[in-house]
Amino acid sequence: MSDSLDITFKVWRQKDGSSEGAFETYQGKGLSTEMSFLEALDVVNEDLQKKGQAPIAFDHDCREGICGMCSLVINGRPHGPDSGKTTCQLHMRRFKSGDTITVEPFRAAAFPVVRDLVTDRGAFDKIMQAGGYVSVNTGAAPDANVIPVPKMTAEEAMDAAACIGCGACVAVCPNASAMLFVGAKVSQLAVLPQGGPERERRVLKMIDAHDAAGFGNCTNEFECERVCPKEISVSHIARLNREFLRALVTSVPERKAAAGAG
Repeated sequence: MSDSLDITFKVWRQKDGSSEGAFETYQGKGLSTEMSFLEALDVVNEDLQKKGQAPIAFDHDCREGICGMCSLVINGRPHGPDSGKTTCQLHMRRFKSGDTITVEPFRAAAFPVVRDLVTDRGAFDKIMQAGGYVSVNTGAAPDANVIPVPKMTAEEAMDAAACIGCGACVAVCPNASAMLFVGAKVSQLAVLPQGGPERERRVLKMIDAHDAAGFGNCTNEFECERVCPKEISVSHIARLNREFLRALVTSVPERKAAAGAG
């Protein structure tokens, strides 16, 4: 039989992106230690609806640590106190009865608040649309097997591809940099032969999209790696920097022309 918790939630409430927000206090009574954090918020919302009040808006989808939608700052840390987990994988047994939990949205200029704890992370989509893909014809699925890829290379690409684009790296970074996200997306293609034909153009376009969205520069704080639910290594930022410098000196005529005109 699970224990029961009484928790005080201090939650950021904001009607929309143009309105001022503030913290509101709610009580979660008799919460089970077996509940996930999002299930606890569901209970709070049920109580609010019974009282005729607007429920707390927060993003969620799979609730299995796959999609990255459940992006909340819990007691000052993106996704909460546990390492290698998303918000939906955080359970209330991590807290004790009588605790006060502060819940905020991911805060960054590039992630504007939509309502309460929901932010618009469409800037990540724009970065991916700029170059996070392979557009050359690589053949059908069986054809991929004729291209030899060393096991270590394949594993490195898969490690980078594990990034779910939640934005925790941005939320924790003092400069709101998305370099860990961009680094992972560039790295997963740069190490594979299928990503080679668009290698230079990809990194330049993705960096341009990153900067245009209003993300800051990386200053090697390493906080991004610490809070990443998929534990993406900052080594991918180092590869991103190498790929960027390589692209500047080796290719893309339009970029060279623009630099010369400046």
